[in-house]
Amino acid sequence: MSTIVTSEPATSAEPRAARPAYRVTAARVLRSEWAKLWSLRSTWITLGLALLFLIAFGLIAASQFKSRITSGRPMDRDFAAASTLSLSLFGTNFAQLALGVLGVLVAAGEYSTGMIRSTLAAVPRRLPVLWSKAAVYGLIALVLATVGVFVAFLVDTRILSGTRAAMTLSDAGVVRGLLGAALYLGLVGVIGVALGALLRSVAGGISVLVASLMLVPGLVSLLPSSWQDHISPYLPSHAGEAMFALHHDTTTLSPTAGLLVFLGWTVLALAGAAVRLVRTDA
Repeated sequence: MSTIVTSEPATSAEPRAARPAYRVTAARVLRSEWAKLWSLRSTWITLGLALLFLIAFGLIAASQFKSRITSGRPMDRDFAAASTLSLSLFGTNFAQLALGVLGVLVAAGEYSTGMIRSTLAAVPRRLPVLWSKAAVYGLIALVLATVGVFVAFLVDTRILSGTRAAMTLSDAGVVRGLLGAALYLGLVGVIGVALGALLRSVAGGISVLVASLMLVPGLVSLLPSSWQDHISPYLPSHAGEAMFALHHDTTTLSPTAGLLVFLGWTVLALAGAAVRLVRTDA
């Protein structure tokens, strides 16, 4: 006699571990870009150099002005109509290169390392990556530039006290000029990010940035004067200078017009980067 043993089929399978649902949100993309930015050693070094340029060159310019006055030496043409504001912003041209170059590295660096593939796989819609990079770095550049220009001005105020260039924060146009310079440097950083995303090359982005801010104005100065009057004020660097210049004439834009023109260049660079990011594979 045999006994048939039957096994009952399992009525319930072992519960699978529930996979957490992650959503791509603007806040998470911003946090990701913030973490990536501060994880790079070049970020700390370049931002430190930009701050050093702003403060150190401003103090050097003020010290040179003060020494020429006290010693009776002839004043250079660049210092003839100088003020505490203009001398404290003497390092702006140097700081813009540091901030612009780092902006290029923020975007183009991911293409050179291949990390952009992982970034776009995590954020398939792509454009939030560009907006987040520009917003995070632009804000950092703006804060750093604001600290730098105000520190340089406050120290220069003590150095130049009692001279014909002496100014204080309460003088007309001073606060507007300092904030305008900080905003200009912040937007330069955003343009650097846009150029890095547009060209996807560190060398190419830096070359276009330097050419736009420094070389093109020199080439335009070679044109006939009638052409210069219509072209020069609308160049990125000249429009940016109008944002923080204390005095304006018929050949320069007003601070508001300079801000609008420079915002236009920034939007144009971001638009080009956005189009390529959407239409071209990483």
